Formats: sequence, C-alpha cells, structure tokens
Amino acid sequence: MSLVKEQVNNVFDSLKEAFGYKNPLQAPRIEKVIINVGTGKRAKTDKHWNDIVADRLAQITGQKAAPRAAKKSIAGFKIRQGDIVGQTVTIRGPRMYHFLDKLVHIALPRTKDFRGLTRSSVDAMGNMTLGIKEHTIFPEASDDELKNVFGLSITITTTAGSKKEATKLFEHIGFPLKKEEEK
Repeated sequence: MSLVKEQVNNVFDSLKEAFGYKNPLQAPRIEKVIINVGTGKRAKTDKHWNDIVADRLAQITGQKAAPRAAKKSIAGFKIRQGDIVGQTVTIRGPRMYHFLDKLVHIALPRTKDFRGLTRSSVDAMGNMTLGIKEHTIFPEASDDELKNVFGLSITITTTAGSKKEATKLFEHIGFPLKKEEEK
C-alpha cells in the first residue's frame, strides 16, 4: 500500500477534533488527479510533438493521454477549430495514489530550487493546482529525451468544502507546503 493511501485512510482520526467530524465520510478525501499539457505552437512546427507528449504522459501516469481539440478558431493564434492543442490524463484509484506517491516523494524534491509549495495553490473549493516547468523531474523521463522538455499542470481534486480543510488534508498527506508567514 502506498504512503499517501495510508495517510488518506488516517485523515479522519487526525482531523476530527479540528473540524468536528462525527462520521468518517465527512472527512475530506482525494477524488482524482488531472494532468494537462498544452502542446501549442510546437505542434504546428513538429508533426510528431503531440505523439511525443502523449507517450511521455502515458509513461509518467501509467494511463493513455487523451488529445484535446480547440473549441473554436482564433486567427491571432493561428488555431483552427478541431486542431489538437493539448493532452490530458485523469487518474483515479490505485494509479492516482501511485502517482501522488511519486509526485510527493520523488518528483517534487528533484525540482530545481524547491522550497515547498505555496499555500495559494489550494483554491477556495479545496482543490490544488500545481504548475511544473519540466516533466524531467519524474523518474520515467530518461536522460536521452532532454531535448524535448515540456511543462505540465497537475490538479488534485478533493471533497474538502473549504481551503482550510483542504490545506490540512494536504499537510496530513505529506505535501511539502510552505509554512504560514506571520503578518
């Protein structure tokens, strides 16, 4: 069993006094993780860029990426309706916990000049969104692929009703959040 999964199973015991939970189903939990990559301009010049990004996302997440098409044409960006402008993966269940373990314990510590995640990355709805500049922090990205580096966005969706509950959940799970600054 993964470390994150164990922490999520124990979240009720640690947060019930702080938030007055009477039932384990009241405690917040992680529903899904969504990973997005915009392929943008590079897909126009390199015909295989979408395939490269989809393949790397599949290696990192363990699940095939779904292409995302432009909803409407934008002449200023030279985008036509239906053009593939990104790739996305939504993971749930055991794959999600495996990915979160890898993110928290391997990938984030490998990030250059990493000093913790900002607390503002948790929104009012209780979800956390992270922007990662280089996919190479994941162990599946091999060294010979360093010429094709892309960034990705990771959104972790929770059942928490507020920012405070979600922040406590992420702290309990082991996400390296920065300490609150005194004003």
